[in-house]
Amino acid sequence: MANSTSSANQARIRQALEHARNCEDGNIDRQTSEILEAAITDLWRRIQSQPDSYVLSRDEFALFNYFLRRFNGSPVARRAVERFWNNYQGTGSSVDGSKT
Repeated sequence: MANSTSSANQARIRQALEHARNCEDGNIDRQTSEILEAAITDLWRRIQSQPDSYVLSRDEFALFNYFLRRFNGSPVARRAVERFWNNYQGTGSSVDGSKT
């Protein structure tokens, strides 16, 4: 999100992600789904273009973490998460995810 997405679009993605997380039944509206699907598709494309060096930003990690099950078993995804944690500097409460 941070590397090639405008700040206005980043805000839309953050808002959509927050909305999706707060949906009690897991059913999100079409607009939210479209925003998140476009964002994760773009992010995954960027990760795949630099599979051994791409470092996720905090916002990108939050998005990627939301969709993590989709990439279960992918060595590229696992390494991207590892690189995030190896490079992350900040408080644990500011990122939605776990180190495990």
